[in-house]
Amino acid sequence: MKLLKTSIVVYLSILSFSSLGDVAVIVNPNNTSEISENDISRIFLGKNKSYANGNSVEPVNTKYGNGVRKEFEDKLIGKNKSQMKAYWSKLIFTGKGKPPKELSSDDEIIAFVAANPNAIGYISSEKVNDSVKVVQ
Repeated sequence: MKLLKTSIVVYLSILSFSSLGDVAVIVNPNNTSEISENDISRIFLGKNKSYANGNSVEPVNTKYGNGVRKEFEDKLIGKNKSQMKAYWSKLIFTGKGKPPKELSSDDEIIAFVAANPNAIGYISSEKVNDSVKVVQ
């Protein structure tokens, strides 16, 4: 029984580490800035307004209800839906921030990022194409 419990814990741990592999963080192919996981988190929390190279950053989210957003926020940002809503409500109320623009689909995010040199977004990794560059 103890071996079974240990096996389940190991299996779930492997799943949690590999599951971010289903989400691709993308930028415009002309973006040459170095972008770390911490940078991505800070960008989508409104804490970083520019890339390391000084260019402004324009993050774009997918709408709530999309599994990719849930996975992105859970795994990379470390907050669930209600925590994110509370976080942004506080910033909006105090006038200290505005949440990233929301688009309806991976295809819309790809088109937006491909057309905007300062954009950053995330999509399902299976939707990645040559019009964008994966950074995470």
